[in-house]
Amino acid sequence: MALNTRIVSGAATTSDSLWAGVPVLTLQGGNFASCMSSSILTGIGLSEMIIHSLEEYEALALRLALNPGEFKTIPQNLAKNRLTEPLFDTSRLARNLEKAYKEMWEFFVTGERPRQIKVVES
Repeated sequence: MALNTRIVSGAATTSDSLWAGVPVLTLQGGNFASCMSSSILTGIGLSEMIIHSLEEYEALALRLALNPGEFKTIPQNLAKNRLTEPLFDTSRLARNLEKAYKEMWEFFVTGERPRQIKVVES
C-alpha cells in the first residue's frame, strides 16, 4: 500500500501505483494539490481509501497493515475496477471530458458564472 503525502498528494505517482495494482491511501485536503489523489481514487472506485483527518488516516493505515485479510480485498477490488471504472477507460474518459468542456462552454456563451459541474453518463 502506498501512503500519500499530506499537503501535496500524488498525481502521476498515484495513477502509476494503481495501474501497478498498489492501493493508495490519501488524506484529502482543501486545495487542488491535496485533492488530486482523491479524484484519482474516486475514478477507480476506491473512495474508501480517501480519508479526511490525520487521525482517521493513521487509524486506517494501521488497521490495514495489521489485518492482512481486510487489506487483501483492496487490491482485489482494484484489479476488478481497472476493467470497469472510468480512470483507465480512456475512451470513456474522453467522452466525459468532452461533455464537461461542452458544459463549460455553455457557461461562457450564456454568461453564466463558472460553478462545479457533474458529468452524467448517458
